Amino acid sequence: MKIENCPGTFAKGFNTYSRTCLKRVFDARKVSHVLPYDSPNSNRQTDRLFEDNQKRISISGVQEKFSVLLEKNKLRLIKEGEQGTYILKPIPNIGKKNNQMPANEHLTMQIARQVYNIETAENALIFFENNAPAYITKRFDVKQDGSKKAKEDFATLAGKTPQTHGEHYKYEGNYLELFQLMKKFLPAYRVETPKLFKILVFNYLFSNGDAHLKNFAILETPMGDHRLSPAYDLLNTHIHVDDSDFALDEGLLPKNMAQTTIAQQFKILAEQIALKPKQFDGIMASMMGHSEEVIELTQASFLEKATQRNYIQDYQYRLKQLQKIKS
Repeated sequence: MKIENCPGTFAKGFNTYSRTCLKRVFDARKVSHVLPYDSPNSNRQTDRLFEDNQKRISISGVQEKFSVLLEKNKLRLIKEGEQGTYILKPIPNIGKKNNQMPANEHLTMQIARQVYNIETAENALIFFENNAPAYITKRFDVKQDGSKKAKEDFATLAGKTPQTHGEHYKYEGNYLELFQLMKKFLPAYRVETPKLFKILVFNYLFSNGDAHLKNFAILETPMGDHRLSPAYDLLNTHIHVDDSDFALDEGLLPKNMAQTTIAQQFKILAEQIALKPKQFDGIMASMMGHSEEVIELTQASFLEKATQRNYIQDYQYRLKQLQKIKS
């Protein structure tokens, strides 16, 4: 497979990872962008490795995820008793254009970071020996020595589990409730509020219809206090499934507040969470700018050309909806 852009940052003129990508994602080690085995479901010997690894990963979700660690300059699947420091997500067996999912998640995460300065989990695209792509992300809840930082997702903070709220538990409620949970559990609530609000606008703008309660988390800092974790699991889900604008059942706001346009709902949400008008205007201006950069990164991405066009069309449609806030 011919590579002309860094499969991490999209920097032009690289046929493997750039130095910037190696530094951020792989602790400055010279890691190859090709894994030393074929993708899952391609041969029996490889499948045994993946099946064995699957027993050891505790991260829930529909998509298959595998736990990987970096040994010297090589990435490998973890063995029993080991703590992985990376999560590997190959092409899933679900959804339309499923072979585009790794590139879609990688692109969306890079746009969040590079264009909108949203703090994200470090990530890159990586390839199996048979050229199949996978998305790889560095775990932000694991320290260099393999010990884990305290991390709680918002389903846990809300006390929602499959046992208490049924199997649909992580999709219950509305996004205003996330801010109420932060207020309850985070002393630095005021500092974190604009960050969470910005991620919600981003998810709408980039058609991420699967931003459920487990896709937001609180992380312990080295100082022992807590903050919003880096963003993760960002992708345009509309390309793969026919989903709604928002993952949570009630949408952005409780039903009695939501009888208006999406743009106005964001304004109401901002008022409800006591975001200052100046902060709100600043976030919205930032999120509604940068069209050229979004298009440029999309065209530099590893999505197929037709999917790049779909991605840009979805983005431009949502942008128009948000611009109605001015009217």
